Amino acid sequence: MLFINVNTGNQVWAVTFVNIIAIGLVACASGEAPGPSKDQIIGDSPAISGHTSQQQINEGKLPLEEIVRRGEMLFTASFNTLDGAGRPETADIDRKNNISIINTRPRHEFPDNFNRISGPDANTCLECHTLPRMGGGGGNSTNVFVLADRLAFANFDGGPGDNNQTHTLRTVGDERNSLGMFGSGWIELLAREMTVDLKSAAEEAINEAKRTRGNVAKDLVTKGISFGRITARPDATLDFSELEGVDNDLVIRPFQQKGVIVSLREFTVKAMNSHFGIQASEQFRDGVDFDRDGYFDELTRGDVTALVLFQAILPAPGQVLPDNPEARTAVKNGRELFSTIGCGVCHVPELRVNNPIFSEPSPFNPRGKLQPSDVNNPFKVDLTMAGPGPHLKREPDGSVLVPVFTDLKRHKMGSLLNNETLVQDGVPTDEWLTRKLWGFASEPPFLHHGRATLISEAILAHGGEAQISRDRFNALTDKQKDSVVEFLKTLQILPAEANTTTKLEKHHTGTDAGFMVIIGGLVWLILLMLACGIIVILRRR
Repeated sequence: MLFINVNTGNQVWAVTFVNIIAIGLVACASGEAPGPSKDQIIGDSPAISGHTSQQQINEGKLPLEEIVRRGEMLFTASFNTLDGAGRPETADIDRKNNISIINTRPRHEFPDNFNRISGPDANTCLECHTLPRMGGGGGNSTNVFVLADRLAFANFDGGPGDNNQTHTLRTVGDERNSLGMFGSGWIELLAREMTVDLKSAAEEAINEAKRTRGNVAKDLVTKGISFGRITARPDATLDFSELEGVDNDLVIRPFQQKGVIVSLREFTVKAMNSHFGIQASEQFRDGVDFDRDGYFDELTRGDVTALVLFQAILPAPGQVLPDNPEARTAVKNGRELFSTIGCGVCHVPELRVNNPIFSEPSPFNPRGKLQPSDVNNPFKVDLTMAGPGPHLKREPDGSVLVPVFTDLKRHKMGSLLNNETLVQDGVPTDEWLTRKLWGFASEPPFLHHGRATLISEAILAHGGEAQISRDRFNALTDKQKDSVVEFLKTLQILPAEANTTTKLEKHHTGTDAGFMVIIGGLVWLILLMLACGIIVILRRR
């Protein structure tokens, strides 16, 4: 696991000071303030100034750094009418039998081009993914209402906008808190490898049933996680009655809190349309203005690839250890108790990725999303090296241990967490994908709807398959409970200024670190003054 011991308060403002000095040095060296580009549009302009060609990516004409830069620009863009924002005649994209289904709805335009509940409900990815920084999660004010876009225009008056139905906040949609995207490339890799394992096991069972002309039961275990069992029949059909925590197609879907999205690409295409009304050509067809807003090809295949790769190389979360010796002891004890009371059965601390090369597009994308067969050369990224880091490192055999604290499996979670009324993609309302605990302490509030403001509240809300572990936690002494919470508090998104070594423990105080950074800033200030003086002298000559 990546971990670091820091006092972030002094470091953050000290590093900010250095950044300001560096910016000033660059500005001084340029000799002039940045002005408008020659092709700048005067007046209203789209947020997307240009699109990325998938063909250029396929041909290797764009390096990873440039693709990711473009992805970040899209992630931070505030989309407007000139980009095609808004979806007058199109609702969200649903999944049925792994096929994307596009819903339509009555036309709504200005000033009804935005609806906080039934959508479009945002202008930029940053509105929901900003805790503790770009790419993270969101607070309760940015919760989304899943499936509310089945309504024409949610208005709570029982009229046409509500499809002539009576709704409450509980029935209009499933309210969900936004999760962070850090380490999401690793999550998709894990899901892909687990899917291959499950499908291979099913194929083996079918072949054996054909050979023996009898039923063959097969346990489905991948990376130490059991998904129940299947029974293969001689006619190559399967009995899924003992399957656990995954759909009958045996595809692990690691994204969204119900576990219904298979890849970053599916997530991106769906989110861009659902939240902004920006429609991807690969889903809505080339040159087609599907939502009839006057714009087509609002998001090219290359644009989506850029967004995917930007998210895929966001650094993996890790562990931030406290400086205080007493707190460190509590963390150590809490980690042991976490395992003892059974939390680690579902929140599995580490899962192994056999091959850390992320290839785009995913071989498990549903129809309507870019397929590997659509490109002659899938773009490949080594997640142990790409991006700003910190990076997870390879084991001697080339594999990577990923500290995700999840099993990527759905579980029944009891009555307190069975609060939703709408069924998403066939997943029962009391079932949830095990929350990935890496980085979660940096993204409060907690639980799927953000109702828990304390980690202890989130633990005590567990029920169903987690009831025994919940009761064991509740039976601990107050000091032991505090130790478990103290351990969980260390599972954070690492500071942006952390270096890129695997073991990031630093034996110094935050004050000393901040002092050294300040000294560095003063050195930069001196260099800034010297550079400006030299430039002035040279220009006078």
